[in-house]
Amino acid sequence: MGDLLGAGGAPRARLRELLAGPAPLVAPGAYDALSARLVEQAGFGAVYMTGFGTTASLIGRPDVGLLSGAEMVDNARRIAAAVDVPVIADADTGYGNALNVVRTVQLYEQAGAAGIQLEDQVMPKRCGHMSGKALVPTEEMAGKVRAAAAARRDPDLVLIARTDAVAVSGVDDALQRARAYAEAGADLLFVEAPTTEADVERVAGELAGVAPLVFNWAEGGRTPPLSLQRMTELGFALVIYPIGTLLAATAGIRALLDGLRTEGVPPLDGLPTFGEFTDLVGLPEVTDLEQRFAG
Repeated sequence: MGDLLGAGGAPRARLRELLAGPAPLVAPGAYDALSARLVEQAGFGAVYMTGFGTTASLIGRPDVGLLSGAEMVDNARRIAAAVDVPVIADADTGYGNALNVVRTVQLYEQAGAAGIQLEDQVMPKRCGHMSGKALVPTEEMAGKVRAAAAARRDPDLVLIARTDAVAVSGVDDALQRARAYAEAGADLLFVEAPTTEADVERVAGELAGVAPLVFNWAEGGRTPPLSLQRMTELGFALVIYPIGTLLAATAGIRALLDGLRTEGVPPLDGLPTFGEFTDLVGLPEVTDLEQRFAG
C-alpha cells in the first residue's frame, strides 16, 4: 500500500477492469493522502479524490471554485503516491476552455490519476448539490471532452463527463447532454444530482448502452440514498461516496476538542494508539528502508 519505492502495476488498466465488472465499483472519497490510505486499507478497490473535500481540507472553504487547477493536481499527486489502488480525481471544469482541458488532462495523468472527472458548469463552478449553478453550452462541453480524449497519452486513462443540467435545465437536457458527451469520447457518464428515485431510474434506463454510468451517493445531498443492491440492479458502473470520510473526520475532531475544552483531557477512547497510527502510515516500511540503505 503506497510503497515508498513504488509498487509498479497499471492502475489505469486495473480501473477499467474493475469498471467492467458485474457489480458497481465502490470508490469512497478521500480529501488527502491519509484518508486515501485509510480507504485502501479498508479494502476498497479505488479512491475518489473529492473536490469538495480537497477545498475544505486545503483552505477550509466551500466548494465554489476557489481552488486552482494546480492545487487540485498537487493533491491528486499526493493521493496517488500514497496508495496502490486506482485514484479517480475531480478535475472540475478543466479550469478553462478546451485548450486548458488539454493541459489539465496531461497534468492529472502525470500526477498518477487513473481517471478524471470533468463537468459542464461555467467557471467558477459550484458543488453539484448546491444551488446557483450555471452551464456552458452543450457544444462547448463536448469540445472539452474531445480535447480531453485527444490529450491523454495513456489510452487507459478513464474520462468521466459530468452534467449538472438536472438542477439547471431539467432531466431531458441532462440526458441530451450526456449522449453528446458520450459521442465526444467520454468513457463514463455522470448525471449529477437527480432528486427522485424515478429520475435516477430514468437516467439509468435511457442511458443504458450509451456508456457506463456513475452514481454520486453524496452524503446529505439532493439525490435519494439508494442501496448498493438497487444501484447494481440499475446497472451503474461506479458509485462514489465523496464526503463521508470528511464528515466523519470533522465529527471526530469536534468530539475530541469538546472533551478537551470541557474536561481538560482529550477523550482517547476508540482512537488508534500512537503505535497503531505510526504502523498505518508506514513506519515499519521506513524502518526497513533505513536498515537496507544505511551503509
